[in-house]
Amino acid sequence: MTIPQLPGFDQTLPFLREGYGFISNRCDRLGTDAFHTRLMLRRATCLRGEEAARVFYHPDRFTRRRGAMPPTTMRLLQDKGSVQSLEGAAHRQRKALFLRLLTDDTAERDFLALFREEWLAALEHWTARPEIVLHDEVNRVLTRAVCRWVGVPQMEPRELTSMIENAGSVGPAVLGALARRRRTEARLRAVVEAARGRGSAEGETPLRAILDHGDHDGERLSPEAAVVELLNILRPVVAIGRYIMFTAVALHNHPGWRARLRDGTDRERQYFVEEVRRLYPFFPLVAGVAKAPFRWRDHGFAAGDWVILDLYGTTHDPRLFPEPQVFDPGRGLDWRRLDHRFIPQGAGDPEETHRCPGERLTVATMREAARLLTQAMSYDVPPQDLSLPLHRMPTRPARNLILSNIRRLSAGPTSDTGD
Repeated sequence: MTIPQLPGFDQTLPFLREGYGFISNRCDRLGTDAFHTRLMLRRATCLRGEEAARVFYHPDRFTRRRGAMPPTTMRLLQDKGSVQSLEGAAHRQRKALFLRLLTDDTAERDFLALFREEWLAALEHWTARPEIVLHDEVNRVLTRAVCRWVGVPQMEPRELTSMIENAGSVGPAVLGALARRRRTEARLRAVVEAARGRGSAEGETPLRAILDHGDHDGERLSPEAAVVELLNILRPVVAIGRYIMFTAVALHNHPGWRARLRDGTDRERQYFVEEVRRLYPFFPLVAGVAKAPFRWRDHGFAAGDWVILDLYGTTHDPRLFPEPQVFDPGRGLDWRRLDHRFIPQGAGDPEETHRCPGERLTVATMREAARLLTQAMSYDVPPQDLSLPLHRMPTRPARNLILSNIRRLSAGPTSDTGD
């Protein structure tokens, strides 16, 4: 099948206007799952769908190094020398570190215990206030919990959230976020050098694991690389706050599920938060540069070709998810199946591809938040605009979800078995 060329010289302005829907809107219009175009004056091939995800996440087919994403996005979300910028054996060796840190039973249990503790401590303050902005408060809870878990001094949530909020933006706000990242890196470098100077850290923390990690060449990470990888744990964990806000939005929009989850099973909570990840917009797309020539659908891709996979469009494809705009936890979605349809955080085997290694911790934290929102507290949602503007990436409600009249329930949340 011939991949069509999109009319027009460059589509950057339409992409910025439409955001999440840009690729799927054009695929629907052209009757295809792929098209050629230009973005930022650069030739690109845009893909969506299950077959496209298999092509894109074929091991070692694409690189995420320089050129895969705009320089400011790369700097805010990854930076040179990070796990996502590595390839082949170097990538697999570094990725193994993250898989050990983020997919271990003990790690999940320990982090969730800290998250629960910080949430319940914050709840005491929330009940004394007329209202809270949930996203902001959850970011504080996550920042305190992840800093304790990783083994670094407490940070201001904005140090981490500004990297997330501005990754898809242009203008002065990006410059502020970049400056904030540089200051954060300087502070973390002092932590890394002090810990290496002591020769040991208390307990088996992610900080200690990163400092002791031997790369594929047998060498320990440089201080610069250690700082980058610390941020690659701290920042994504705080980013879960957006999914937790969406979980609360879903509970408000579907009050029957709130009552059901209050006394429900872990499996029901699991399916609920997985449907939140499918329906609510977070990561719009992922991009890569072809490492070597390959063919797909009778089209020959050359080394250096820029290819963009539509994550949002794939998880909202009616051929893959009937009535995709309907919130339906009964779909029984589960990231552990590693299919190429349900790809809010990437596709393929995380051991072999660039799929996010933190999905297990993301889902577990969302599941625990759903438990806390339904079992540990009651609250009102005052009238407010909860629409999600799809041109903003990442998107959120205008006021980040305001809760009022918060009360702690006498019966605390039951423990999460991880089922």
